[in-house]
Amino acid sequence: MSRTLPPLNALRAFDAAGRHQSFSRAADEMNVSHSAVSRHVRGLEARLGVQLFRDLPRGVELTAAGQDYLERILPALDAISEATEDLSAVPRGRVTVNSEPLFAERFILPRLSGFQTAYPDIEVRLDSSPMLADVDRYEADLAIRFAHTGRLDVPADLLSSAPIYPHASPAFLDRHRIDRPEDMLGLPMLRDRSKNIWNDWFAAAGISATRLPEGGWRLKSPLAYEAGLNGLGLYMGSTECVSHDQSMGRFVRCSETGIRDGAFYLVYGTQARRRAAVKRFSAWLLDETQAYRAGGAGGQDQPIG
Repeated sequence: MSRTLPPLNALRAFDAAGRHQSFSRAADEMNVSHSAVSRHVRGLEARLGVQLFRDLPRGVELTAAGQDYLERILPALDAISEATEDLSAVPRGRVTVNSEPLFAERFILPRLSGFQTAYPDIEVRLDSSPMLADVDRYEADLAIRFAHTGRLDVPADLLSSAPIYPHASPAFLDRHRIDRPEDMLGLPMLRDRSKNIWNDWFAAAGISATRLPEGGWRLKSPLAYEAGLNGLGLYMGSTECVSHDQSMGRFVRCSETGIRDGAFYLVYGTQARRRAAVKRFSAWLLDETQAYRAGGAGGQDQPIG
């Protein structure tokens, strides 16, 4: 049976431009020029006799016909990609991971060389952003997000529900002796979450509400973390994100009382999770985080020790 098939390069250009709603970003993904993407897409439109994109003052957007065409060909392109990958004895390809900045910088990066050693033919592109990528529009293959309560309403695996504890740099502890939770009262306190997590922690440690401190110094997550590392105050940090610097002696846990405050999840694109490279990376990350979900998701703000 003869099939009516457009050129594969034209379909790849249309696929990338449609997912990104941008010829420029499609060109970056494909490592070709903007004009090459435009030429392929306009040639495809001429072949089909249908306008797939409309021009905007700042870029392009799919027409209704273009959106329908993209949704119908994506499963076929994914199937071709998956079948091709399955023929290779060595997993290869690219995995784009969108992650919460702190988790990306403090958990994934210190361990990523281990993945690259095991899978040298898989390129990992780590996008550190507080904005959740739309994995179903292929903005990323995987996304890592923090949720304060409950599970996410999208396909996801639990990565870590580890407790949080107060930490400080050795330099800070040289200036301030901390033997009991009470010793932290009055010291500079850093936090990177909207709620006053320090009040919750002191309550779990048995400190009277009348003695609880004010909200503390709130910074965006990476800045709060760096401030703690540089001895500017106590940092309330989740176990998995602090683990590398703790093992290197740059952070010291100040108390064995911890509380739970949400969890990190690995979010999957509907089709991307079938790709061999994505399977390898997600399996690696789940293995790396196994110790941090041993206790289960648990409740919120519950004392640990």
